[in-house]
Formats: sequence, structure tokens, C-alpha cells
Amino acid sequence: MFKTLWTRLKQGHHTSRFPKEAPKLSQRFRGLPMIDSSKCPQGCQDCAQSCPTDAITLKDSKIKLDLGRCLFCTDCVEACPEQSISYSQDYRLATTSRVNLILEEGRILKLAQAADQKIKKTFGRSLKLRQVSAGGCNGCEVETNVLNTLVFDLGRFGIQFVASPRHADGLLITGPVTENMELALKKTYDAVPSPKIVIAVGACAISGGPYIHHPQVHNGADSTVPVDLYIPGCPPHPFTILDGLLRFLDNLK
Repeated sequence: MFKTLWTRLKQGHHTSRFPKEAPKLSQRFRGLPMIDSSKCPQGCQDCAQSCPTDAITLKDSKIKLDLGRCLFCTDCVEACPEQSISYSQDYRLATTSRVNLILEEGRILKLAQAADQKIKKTFGRSLKLRQVSAGGCNGCEVETNVLNTLVFDLGRFGIQFVASPRHADGLLITGPVTENMELALKKTYDAVPSPKIVIAVGACAISGGPYIHHPQVHNGADSTVPVDLYIPGCPPHPFTILDGLLRFLDNLK
């Protein structure tokens, strides 16, 4: 027992100091895409044609990127010899509007705004979420589960995951909403007492991700239930999810 306690003492403090301190991310981390249309050759469509989810469109050499569809796969970066698209280290990606996820040069991503006063007053100090995997690959689910570990310690913000939708204040949805999960998602949403919030986490839950337009997929959560917060990524980093939740609750202090 003393050996265990001594080992734990040597390990020191593991909980992140976020949001008081910015998180330390790996150099391999792919954050907010950066667009420089001035580098785009006239008539070139290489980046758009390489995108597996059609997240990129070009008109008059002006690039638009749908962050809700983006898989952060770097196919576009590798396809463009001029590097008109690159990835930054900015982990802040969550928004409260689907339209705000459309990126273009010169447009700053409008990050998630605080919820209305009723939502903040009701859930600002205690938020219980029912996580629904609506056909996900388990990538986003793993990143969500990590929030419960001592590194991120989601509970210190008063946010917890619960087993029953009747004990929840809202839903956190992952996955593209498959045909088999559509009714289950509707029933789970109806079981959550009002007022309630819905959070779509990951490209699949926002747009269908790599399964977009598949006949057995409903292209995201907002096809079935109203969504209040969008957190893009494939999968999003735990700090991206945590940042979005705290911004929405106006607890990013």
C-alpha cells in the first residue's frame, strides 16, 4: 500500500488546468483549417475532388470548406501543391449554428455563444447529459468518455453523464443517425424533460461524415432532433468538446 501511495505521490498533479491555462497539444494535432485562396491556381479543383465528403467547394478560385463535413484527413492538403489549405493548432471549433461551420478566406469562425438566460440559469452549475451513439464508429464516443478521466475531470464543471434520459438535461449525440437508430433517438429525446439541450459531436453527428447520403443514414442529428451546439471533428479532441460545452454554458473562465 505504501508503495502505491508513494508512486501516486511521485506522479503529481494530472488534472489539466484548462480553461485557466491553454492545453498543450501534440504537434501532430490538426485543428481549425486555414484557407488561402490566393494560392489557388485558376480553375484547379484538386482539393475539392480529393475530399471524401465533398466538404470543399470552389467558385472563381474562392475556397469554401464545410467544417461540419470535414474529416481532418489531410487529403486536400496533400492534393494541393500550393498548400492553399492547411491545419492550425486551434482546438476551438464548436458553434451554435450549422451555418457558422462554413469557412472561407477572411471569415473568422464564430465560436459557440452562451445559451439564453433560461438555459444558463437552469444548467449553468449542473448539467446532466445522456450520451447517444446513433450508429457511430466509437471514435467520438471514446473521446467523450475520456472527459470523465482525471486529466479532464468533467465533473469539476458540474457536467456529468447519466444512464437514463429521464435523469438528463439534454443529449450528447455521436454517429450519423442510422436507420436503425432514428426511432431510438426520437424516443430518447422525448424522454428528456424540458427544457433540454442537444449537442452534436463529430462530423457524423453533424452531417453524416464519411457515410453522408448513404441510404441507411440520416446525415446527422438535426435530421431527427433540434441541435443547439455543434462540435466538429473526426473525432473532435476532448479539449474541443470541453471548450464547446463551457462556451455554451458561459463557464469559460
